[in-house]
Amino acid sequence: MHAFDVLGDPVRRRILELLAGGERSAGEIGAVVQEEFGISQPGVSQHLRVLRETGFTTVRSEGTRRLYAVDPAPLREIDGWLDNFRRFWTQRLDALGTELVRGRRERRLAEAREDPADRTG
Repeated sequence: MHAFDVLGDPVRRRILELLAGGERSAGEIGAVVQEEFGISQPGVSQHLRVLRETGFTTVRSEGTRRLYAVDPAPLREIDGWLDNFRRFWTQRLDALGTELVRGRRERRLAEAREDPADRTG
């Protein structure tokens, strides 16, 4: 399964979002996903299996609990692929940053030109 097929599913994306905050048990993940998406525990288990088998998560046992964590390797591969396209939004973000700085500078200059006696406060 291709990485974008894995990430194309909103349930699997949500699981990865949960795991981005740190390791979680299958039960914790299941409780959140079941509540948010209304799917069964076996459905959640299927999504966890896909994430595990495609390398997006690792799992370890601790007693009777199964603890899941993000494996960053597939995400780095996606990030590398996206490098080909970053230029499409990086220039716009740089331009936005320039405009924000310009706006702040213009406000400071306008405030400096104001007569201090006209200010209230």
